Amino acid sequence: MAASKTIGDCVSLQRGTTYKGNLVGKPGPALLGLGSIHPGGGFRADYKTYGGECPEKLMLYPGDLFVSLKGATKDSEMIGSIARVPPSVSSGRLTQDTVKLVFHEPYHNLSAFLYWLLRTPHYRKYCAGRATGSAVVALSRKDFLSYPVPPLSAGRACIVRLLEDIESKIELNRRTNESLESMARATFKSWFVDFDPVRAKAEGRQPCGMDTETAAIFPDSFRDSALSKIPNGWTVSPIGDLVNAVGGSTPSTEEPSFWGGDSNFCTPKDMASLRFPVLLDTERRVTDAGLERISSGLLPQGTVLLSSRAPIGYLAVTEIPVSVNQGIIAMICDRRLPNLYVLHWARENMETILAQANGTTFLEISKRNFRTIKVVVPPELLLVKFMDTVRPLHGHLVSNLMESESLADIRDTLLSKLISGEIRVPTSHPVEVAAL
Repeated sequence: MAASKTIGDCVSLQRGTTYKGNLVGKPGPALLGLGSIHPGGGFRADYKTYGGECPEKLMLYPGDLFVSLKGATKDSEMIGSIARVPPSVSSGRLTQDTVKLVFHEPYHNLSAFLYWLLRTPHYRKYCAGRATGSAVVALSRKDFLSYPVPPLSAGRACIVRLLEDIESKIELNRRTNESLESMARATFKSWFVDFDPVRAKAEGRQPCGMDTETAAIFPDSFRDSALSKIPNGWTVSPIGDLVNAVGGSTPSTEEPSFWGGDSNFCTPKDMASLRFPVLLDTERRVTDAGLERISSGLLPQGTVLLSSRAPIGYLAVTEIPVSVNQGIIAMICDRRLPNLYVLHWARENMETILAQANGTTFLEISKRNFRTIKVVVPPELLLVKFMDTVRPLHGHLVSNLMESESLADIRDTLLSKLISGEIRVPTSHPVEVAAL
């Protein structure tokens, strides 16, 4: 391919159209708009189905590429961002906010090459430099189609192959984590929400899928309580008696000596982007001087975090020591309840938590109101059994997240080299290069 080629020489654009809001959520293909593209590139599994008209020209299938030529706000991070439909989405429909890349000819490897080319720092800088608009920024079709496409050299082909392998592994980790998380949630719901083992024993049955030792810990009858019927011998207590629920604050942002230190500082924004409820890092860090301005100080690893305002409901277990701002209630699990029990309890009881919120400008749940929420408390031995069951699942999930973060760092390093093609290709492992 000659160096003078542009995206417009390789593809044409099919723009999506508006849709009927009353048909969103109905059975049909995935509705793929801005919400299904990660800022900067990559597919985001945040979409609803659509049961309305879906002309074939608007349809997307696994492997198809689609791009946002405008952002939802004046932030230019979204414009030009590209996504590829994953195998898990059998079909999708374009919205008016996205365009599909329609290749002129089915060149071998061109789709993968363009996908990664449009995620490079060079391309992102190109998009930001050509952003137009004030309230909502956009990238013109002309500017998008004019972006230069370098030749697919052996070095670039090798980088693309490595990038494809990395993305496949990250996706495998994500699917594995979904299964691990689903297993842990199902266990909690069965044992502590639906009380399946207790119901089975009350009917003279052996609890399904449970060993005899664990089954023996569950009672075979119920009793009345402040939270309706609960297993006999279990208790009900306020969450504030079971964990140490504390809040945080924000050191003055106008004091440089408070920021840029070694201690992680978490806000709801850090939690909003989590695919799984595990906090491995934060955007900002505070110094020791800044940490002294936060009443709750540095919280230990394993603390459960709940965003308490704008919006309420983000959850995470910290895998690092962390301080928090005023938008978070932190639950230090050094009393009766272990952290993974608390995490799943909060998930299953989010409606109850929200019911305790109030406010005029925005809803917020205070620490005082939160601490009064009642919790069903099983015997200590059963809590130990639960943790023995879900802790390995959680540990595997965390390991996968950490591996994916390391892979993402390698991916970003390779993306910075894709334009130059600066990579050594061993002659003993030749790379097949397509003539574009």
